[in-house]
Amino acid sequence: MKKLLLLCLIIFSVVHTYAQSETDAVKKAITTMFDAMRKGDSTLLNSAFHKDMVLQGIAKKKDGTTYLYSEKADEFVKAVGTPHKEVWDERITWGDIKIDGELASVWTPYKFYLGDKFSHCGINFFQLM
Repeated sequence: MKKLLLLCLIIFSVVHTYAQSETDAVKKAITTMFDAMRKGDSTLLNSAFHKDMVLQGIAKKKDGTTYLYSEKADEFVKAVGTPHKEVWDERITWGDIKIDGELASVWTPYKFYLGDKFSHCGINFFQLM
């Protein structure tokens, strides 16, 4: 019985460690993106992106209707790398992280600051491969 309990503890420990390292890798990819934004570093930003990445968001029109918009990754990278007066500081709170094999989904509430001035807040949703 003691051997069975020890085996179960070892298996749990290995599975937990593997899951933790996967979660850490996902967090590192997202953290790299936000670090690059703060630094205005387009090279670092590109290193965090898949070559076929798509940026999408939702917004409201003046009449209150919601619409989906898309932005090409290279346009975003160029904007980040173009010198600007204020630091683009997106501060996230780690929310729900789900990982299944090669796919990860991450939900993170955020607050966006231009320099030290609060600009807006919302939710990020990332799909990573």
